[in-house]
Amino acid sequence: MAKMESGSGNAGRAQGASDAGRAQGASGSDTGLIALLIQINKALHRRTSEELLGMRLKQFLLLGYVGDRGAVSQQELETGLVMDANSVVLLLNETEAAGWSVRKRDPADRRRHMVELTDAGKLAVERAEKAREGIEDEVLSDLSAEERKALRKLLKRVLEGLLRVPAESHSQA
Repeated sequence: MAKMESGSGNAGRAQGASDAGRAQGASGSDTGLIALLIQINKALHRRTSEELLGMRLKQFLLLGYVGDRGAVSQQELETGLVMDANSVVLLLNETEAAGWSVRKRDPADRRRHMVELTDAGKLAVERAEKAREGIEDEVLSDLSAEERKALRKLLKRVLEGLLRVPAESHSQA
């Protein structure tokens, strides 16, 4: 596995300490869960650089989704990645230009496009996945295997709950 340039060594520990310090409010009280999740998201985005993954994080998420499922429709990508149609199209344009994916007409429904990985895309995802594993090990190093499993299970439940309830139903209140 390649050595991680971003967030490694003393600089990574200093950044981690800085991130941890921001996890508490100015008064020293615990931050709300949503604020904490946003801080984690931002810290992860800083650690998952394009140089480290060999692509942008959103490209990696899209390609990984396709790689895990085989050929998928653009609509399935919108739902699965929780993205709007325009963002998916823009990402697909980028991944096609890089030679990592291809859109083909669905033989069962000529109106739909199915997205598949190219051989180059499969290799790019494999390389990025190795980097992701290293990042995950670094970020979750303070958690035991059981804690990691529990965290994954809880986060999946939160995501499933969010996907069941349309965002519009909460913004009407």
